[in-house]
Amino acid sequence: MADSRAENAGTVDMLLGRRQEKVLDTESMMLEVQTRVWKSLKKGYEYSVLIDESDRFLRKNVLGSLNMVVLYVDLVGSTTMTLEMPAEKVATIVSSFSQEMAILIRQYRGFVLKFVGDAVIGYFVGEESGSQASENAVGCAKSMITVIQRGINPILNQYDYPDLRIKVGLDYGQNIVVRYSTDPERARVDLMGPAMNIAAKIQGMARPNQILIGEDVYKRAHPDTRSEFREAVWQPGEWKYRSRTTGNIYGVYEHVDQTPNRPGHSTCS
Repeated sequence: MADSRAENAGTVDMLLGRRQEKVLDTESMMLEVQTRVWKSLKKGYEYSVLIDESDRFLRKNVLGSLNMVVLYVDLVGSTTMTLEMPAEKVATIVSSFSQEMAILIRQYRGFVLKFVGDAVIGYFVGEESGSQASENAVGCAKSMITVIQRGINPILNQYDYPDLRIKVGLDYGQNIVVRYSTDPERARVDLMGPAMNIAAKIQGMARPNQILIGEDVYKRAHPDTRSEFREAVWQPGEWKYRSRTTGNIYGVYEHVDQTPNRPGHSTCS
């Protein structure tokens, strides 16, 4: 009986992606990141295009509704960077950051929707329950923090450039694929839906190097993953968005291994 339970638990863990992060050799990954960033800063290394995969996928699903986790990752302090550094260096750093985040999204079985200035938007298409997509997206978000801190920043420090910091927001829901003209090959395609909007709002509430997830992601995550998060407590009027199903204030959860709270924002113990 005990062996059977252990086997079932292992199967569930595998299905929910608990082993996803173990697949990625952290040290090897950091070395690869540092090599690419160093080449970019030193030799003008250009990354391979990853966004085309999303474009092809969306064109196959025009007007279709897809369950997915949407991930927004935004670079903190880029405006200050543009005032203090040569424009070409800023462009190289932002480009390297964006592409490294895109590589992670693909490694965690997501798609890169688009680059918007110093932000990257990705999505993880989910089965009906959304459990696997939630696990992949949360794992990706945590790896993003690691790559910034242990991969990119050590290289930037060698050039006396400032550390990069990011804010990450995730939400789960159904989005529709829209095409903006009748041309099936050249018309712009995009995603539209509540999860797109709320993920952006959640990301905007995050502190530097913080991951925030919506309750629809939290509820679908593995129990071990949920144990790493706690519900954020907002000041009156600071967060006003309501659940699409219950009508109550929509819950947002923060990763507990983060920087100290900002003024005016507390968390449950």
